Amino acid sequence: MLLFLISTTALAIGVRILVNPVSNVFQKYLTQRQAHPLFVVTSTYGILSIGCIFYLLPNLPKNLPISFWYNSFIFNTLGVAGNYFLVKSLHRGDLSVLGPINAYKALVSLVFGLFLLGEIPNVWGIGGMTLIIAGSYFVITQPSSTKGLSWAIFKQKDVQYRFLALFFSAIDALYLKKIIIATSANIAFVSWCIGGFLFSLMAFLYTQKNASFRPHFRILKNYKWYFLALGLSSGLMQLSTNYAFEGIQVSYALALFQVSALVSVLFGVQFFNEK
Repeated sequence: MLLFLISTTALAIGVRILVNPVSNVFQKYLTQRQAHPLFVVTSTYGILSIGCIFYLLPNLPKNLPISFWYNSFIFNTLGVAGNYFLVKSLHRGDLSVLGPINAYKALVSLVFGLFLLGEIPNVWGIGGMTLIIAGSYFVITQPSSTKGLSWAIFKQKDVQYRFLALFFSAIDALYLKKIIIATSANIAFVSWCIGGFLFSLMAFLYTQKNASFRPHFRILKNYKWYFLALGLSSGLMQLSTNYAFEGIQVSYALALFQVSALVSVLFGVQFFNEK
């Protein structure tokens, strides 16, 4: 246990737990300033891609396996979709509720991980994941409901978007693990940044082909420091995720990441006056 607590994996999990809600705060803040969700996603990837170029120049990878390119295509497609629906959900809903809902991501990764990675959790692992997921029940339970959890909450658009986001990102995490196994955590991070930028940029240009780009760039100029902070926090979140996946099973890591729901609740109250 002591070795785990001082390991790189434990450090990565701790950083991920703290940083993920921070990036969610900036995402929600920017969409409340009328920033388009896809523009927020594209800008985040774009900022990080600039840093990746400086990393690649002296460290250009060679002889990447074919599986890297195949898995990267699927990984980035799912990643952009997950990020898009995440930002849309944060734009419409409460951070303090949407954060805990993400706990169900571990279940999705557990099921698909059996087929894609052959990861089989033990009894203790399943028990721990169950406790974390069960805890989310108490956060999303509506106080006005006398029957506990109100199913009406699942009819809300923000909650539906959040479930779409967690579904895409849970499967996306499994393909990320495939890339890490084939290459390294750092190469997988570069793939996430540059691939995500290209895919999200194409999606943004397609959806905005008949609209002016001036309002988007005006928002970028007015809130440039928030976009930069979002890029840095998102980059740190993803890099810590990669190193966590190197050490333990994806479903375990995703379940542990959900401790960040506590931070999400506190941030929702502190920054957005959520009740």
